[in-house]
Formats: sequence, structure tokens, C-alpha cells
Amino acid sequence: MPKNPAPAADPAVAGTPHDTATPRTAPRAAWLLGPALVAGVAYLDPGNVASNMTAGARFGYLLVWVVVLGNVMAWLIQYLSAKLGVVTGLSLADALGERIRSRWGRRAYWLQAELVAMATDIAEIIGGAVALWLLFRIPLVWGGLITGAVSIGLLAIQARRGARPFEFVVMGLLVVIAVGFTAGVFLGPPDAAGIADGLVPRIDGAESVLLAASILGATIMPHAIYAHSALARDRFTAPTARESDRSHSTARLLRAARWDVTIALAIAGTVNLCILLLAAANLVGVAGTETLEGAHAALQTGLGGVIATLFAVGLLASGLASSAVGAYAGAEIMSGLLHVRIPLLARRLVTLAPAIGVLAIGADPTQALVLSQVVLSFGIPFALIPLVALTARRDVLGEYRNRWWTTAAGVAASVFLVSLNALLLWLVFTGG
Repeated sequence: MPKNPAPAADPAVAGTPHDTATPRTAPRAAWLLGPALVAGVAYLDPGNVASNMTAGARFGYLLVWVVVLGNVMAWLIQYLSAKLGVVTGLSLADALGERIRSRWGRRAYWLQAELVAMATDIAEIIGGAVALWLLFRIPLVWGGLITGAVSIGLLAIQARRGARPFEFVVMGLLVVIAVGFTAGVFLGPPDAAGIADGLVPRIDGAESVLLAASILGATIMPHAIYAHSALARDRFTAPTARESDRSHSTARLLRAARWDVTIALAIAGTVNLCILLLAAANLVGVAGTETLEGAHAALQTGLGGVIATLFAVGLLASGLASSAVGAYAGAEIMSGLLHVRIPLLARRLVTLAPAIGVLAIGADPTQALVLSQVVLSFGIPFALIPLVALTARRDVLGEYRNRWWTTAAGVAASVFLVSLNALLLWLVFTGG
């Protein structure tokens, strides 16, 4: 049974005419929103920008369907993650840590999750560094260090002030990201017929499969699954949560979680689609757009300095916000699976090292971003399959376990993602 069983539902919770917002209840309902918006920042990290921008510049509207499909799957996955945290009072990492009996099994599971978290850091730190270079000509290594330092500051807000102030800061950055990445679509609008054609699922060789896997890895991010369950747990079941809000019924919390996820994924999906459409409409055939720097230069030439600057500012906000969320997820993964917490600064320095190393050796930042998203794509099944399995069990979620069609949809998403990864491997290693 759930760790924190819910009280029996009453008419006000069950959706009867009595369950209407009043001046007294409306602020409370608004207070329930937030965890998904924070976790949703992971869907707008620099890896998304690189993957969607590269896909649009190289293949036009071909992979529009991948962005849309990824967002639909992401809605289901993030809701299941929130539900696990709300009903059980456990994060996904906590739940796995309790059920994996073997010490070495937990360590192995933690290792793959930690590698995924480091791949996330590579994308986020590099993205912030590139943005600082574009805006202020700060060298990439120093830009990476600055991005990491700011993310530590954001995490300090969460540690000292609690979840809500942290959420407000991240949501503010989310607004900057949305403006920065969508403004160009209004000056260089996409072709409606091209968008419609791009909704038809198809691929065009190994490179398009690589980019499709990269888009999905950037859209359905493993660390967002771990983070969302932890954020929901911290908000609704932690001892520091307000007593009045912990008294809300589980049913109402889950209804709020659905709205939270819907709003977050509507924003993230729209922005991701706009990034691809911006490139498809304005950068196809333009030399140098295979890199973020080249895309920035092309936007400046084609759409003006204001749009290019907004793009760079959005990229910077993306790197800062997603880096903080990624570090939060990494700490939760270690705590849940290894039952170990290490000082924030020490952990952040360790996870920053690979990203700073990539910048120091002079690797192509955009290519590193795209490849990091492919690594994330391979980490999805290790988070998604246990999530679907746990939320389908009566002994875990009780009456709030998945309906059969929800579990079927989760299984279908898992099979699709694993199959895409297998196809990617086959095409890459056979030269198909």
C-alpha cells in the first residue's frame, strides 16, 4: 500500500459541482502548480536547442513528427513520475533503492544513472558557455565554470529557502527561454504546408535517425523523470511542507499534477517546435548552421541582431536553469540508490569535470551537445520501464495505480524508444 495513504475522497474532491474555485480556494490551487514547470526546464536545455536546430537546418520539416510525438510521450511520463511522488512520498530513485536488494545491483543502477546525469551536465554547461561566448566573448572554459557556479547558487536557494522560491526563480528563467527561442518564428515564419508534411512519420538515413534519437533524448530526459518525482515528494509530503497543503486529498493533488504537467509540457513542446521550425524556415542551405555559433550568425544576418541576441539570451537562461535542475536530479539519484549524500560543492565539482574537459580539449560544442542527447536517449529505458512498472502496482500506489490503458501506453512508449535506439545502433555500425 502507499506509504502515505490518502483519505477517502469526498464530493468536493470527486469533481462534483461543489468542487468549484472560490476566492479562498483559488490561491491554494495555484500554489499546487510548480514541480512540473521546474522539471520541464529539462525539456528546454541547450541539448534541445542543438538537436532541434540541427534537425531543422539539415532536414527542414522532416522531423517535426518526432518533436510532437516526444512531447506527447513526455506528458504521460512526467505525470506518472509526479504521481509516484505524490502518492508514495518517494522519488523514483528512493523506490528503486528500496527494491533493489543487491548492493552491487544498486551501485550498477546508480552508475548508469550517474553517467546519464553527467551527459546532461555536458549539454547544459556547454550551452551556457556558448551563450556567454556569443553575448560577451567569454572564453568557453570560463563560461562553463561561470554556468556551473550560478547553478550552485540556484541550488543553494532550494536548500536554504525551500522548493517554492527555487521554483519561482526557475520559472522566471523559463519565461526568458520561451521569449528567446520563439521570437524569431514571428519574423521568419515557417511554411504551413511544410509543417503538415513534417507530421508524417518517416526518416531519411542514419543521420536523421541519429537526430531523431537526439531529439527524443533531449525531450524525454531520464533525469527529469527522477527529478519530478522528487520535486513532487518534497512539495507535498516533506515535513517542511505547509500543513494546510499536506492536508489536501491525494485525488486533488493528482488533479493539480495533471494541470501542472499539461501547462509545463505545452510550454516546452511549443518552444521546442519553434526552435526546429525557426531553423527549417530560415537556416536550410545556409552555410555554417551545423553549429550554435553558426546558427546565431545566420539568424543575425537573416533576421537581425535583436533576434540573434534574444536567441543567445534564451540559450544562457536554458543552460543556467537546466544545470541547476540536473544537479538536483543527480543528488537525488545518489541519495535514493546509494543512501549517500555528499556536500553540494564537492558533488558539483565532480559532475562539472567532464563538461569542462570537453570545452578544454576544444571539441565541437554543438556536436558534443547532440551526442550527449543520444546518451540520454539510451538512459531513458532504465528510468521509464521501472516507472511504468511501479505505478502499475497496487502494492505501491494502491487505488491510484495506473489503469490498464495507461500502463499499455507506457509500455508502448518504452518499446518505441528501445526500438529506436536499436535501429540507431544498427544504422551507425552498419553504415546504413
